[in-house]
Amino acid sequence: MSPLLACARGLDRLATGAGRLLGWFTLAMVVLQSAVVILRYGFSGGSLALQDAVVYLHGAAFMLGLAYALQTDAHVRVDVFYRRMGPRGKAWVNAVGTLVFLLPLCAFILAGSWHFVASSWAVRETGASADSLGGIFLLKSLIPLAAVTLALQGLAQLARAVATLAQVESPPPKPQAVRESSPRVAEEVGA
Repeated sequence: MSPLLACARGLDRLATGAGRLLGWFTLAMVVLQSAVVILRYGFSGGSLALQDAVVYLHGAAFMLGLAYALQTDAHVRVDVFYRRMGPRGKAWVNAVGTLVFLLPLCAFILAGSWHFVASSWAVRETGASADSLGGIFLLKSLIPLAAVTLALQGLAQLARAVATLAQVESPPPKPQAVRESSPRVAEEVGA
C-alpha cells in the first residue's frame, strides 16, 4: 500500500504547487483589472490586451484550480451525511464518488473538448480584434488540461480511500493484559 500512498502524496504536491501558483495568478488578475479601471475612468483610455489578460488569468485560475479545490476539500459536496461519518464511511463515499462520478466526468470533458481544442490549435485561433491579446487556442487548451489534473487528483483521493479501507483495525487490548502490566492490580489479584 505504501507505493500507492507515495504516488498520492506526489499528486497532492502537484496540486498544492498549482494552487500556490494560481494564487499569484489571482493577485495578477486583481492588479490588471485595477489598471484597466484606472485607465478607463482616470485617463479615458483602455487596453483590450489587458482586459484579455484578466480573462485568461481568470480562466486559468478556475480551470487549473479544480484539482487544488478537490485536494483541499474545498469543493461543493452535499454534506448532510458525510460530516457525521467516520473515516471508513468517508473513505467509502470518496472511493465510490471518484469511481462513479468524478473519473467518468473527467473522461467526458476530455473526450468532449478534444476536437474543440484541436480545431482551435489548427487555425491558431486569436481574438477578433487586432489589439487583443490573441492566443485563444492556449486558453481553450486549459479545458482538457483541467480534466487531466482533476482526474489525477481524483486518483490520489481514491488511493487514500483505498488505503483507509484496507487498514485492518487492531482488536482492543484484553483486560488480562492490563492487569498483568500493573503491579498494584497483580497484588490485589493475589499473584
